[in-house]
Amino acid sequence: MTLRLGQTATLTDTGRRRRHNEDAFVAEPPLFAVADGMGGAQAGELASSLAAAALKDSQEPGGGGEERVDELIQQANRRVYERQSQDAAASGMGTTMTVALVEDRRVAFGHVGDSRAYLIRAGALEQLTEDHSLVAELVRSGKLSPEEAEGHPQRSVITRALGTDPDVDVDTFSVETKPGDLFLICSDGLTSMVDDETILEEVAHNRHDQTVALPPRDDGADAGTDAEATLDELDRVPAIQTADGDGRRREPRGPGRRLLVAALTLTLLVGASGFVVWGLWRSHFVGSEADGHVAVYQGVPWNIVGNVHLYRATYVSPLLAAQLSQGERRKLFDHSLRSEGSALAAVRAYEEQIGAR
Repeated sequence: MTLRLGQTATLTDTGRRRRHNEDAFVAEPPLFAVADGMGGAQAGELASSLAAAALKDSQEPGGGGEERVDELIQQANRRVYERQSQDAAASGMGTTMTVALVEDRRVAFGHVGDSRAYLIRAGALEQLTEDHSLVAELVRSGKLSPEEAEGHPQRSVITRALGTDPDVDVDTFSVETKPGDLFLICSDGLTSMVDDETILEEVAHNRHDQTVALPPRDDGADAGTDAEATLDELDRVPAIQTADGDGRRREPRGPGRRLLVAALTLTLLVGASGFVVWGLWRSHFVGSEADGHVAVYQGVPWNIVGNVHLYRATYVSPLLAAQLSQGERRKLFDHSLRSEGSALAAVRAYEEQIGAR
């Protein structure tokens, strides 16, 4: 049985915070791709556009499948690498790339970076690619939970990209297709802002080729008609009780208890503030800037309410995180607190090693 490629759709938007769109895409059936540039507004935009153009220029008849998508991404990588090597203004630029090549009964994928490919089948959303990012590596190694990764201050740092080296390691795989399959490739501009459930709902509401049956929500959103089964605030939070000497339980009351609670709270806050100040003053750790450059930070790797960072960069290295091996990144970016000298020495050791390669 031969499967036919159905409808396709593309969309890109800068959003409300940026003036430049660093994403680029290719939609020339049977070839599809998305690229998300890095290295500053103009350099990132240039990197993604060069990578996309390389794919469009390389569609001469040839092999197929995973070998073909790897070849296409290698060509895109060389074009970006050559430009950033020859143009000082573009030095350090790079881009992610996720490619899909639709063939008979299967789709071949190639992937570098933290853009993603998804499959929607039978009302379920499955992420097909693995993110090449710092937090994804920490999650896979068990050092971060998925929940901690969502709010991690360096969640946008990628560990593999096109353009940083003459050759790039490409993840390739193929997916056997079934009637009604919908494939989505996108940059993190979508996935960092929209959760999986919302993506599924939007697909269900906007695709017209078939009815998509969504899995039931587990947050009770559709149980509004059964108000009797829903706990309100008073039902959910029991009153605090204390025990008298005779064993009878009584409600706490009186201003004395409230003052005690306030005093304890104030003491805890003062203690926590003192710890934070000490940490900011004495501690350093190694991480990576949003543009991918390795950096030494003073402080502790935490964010608090309002996206306030408890750290600041004191040294930004010319070294890119993507130039390090996976083992080197795990060792360097473990977020252990160090002295300033120790953190700088660790970074400069890798600068010398990479420069000698």
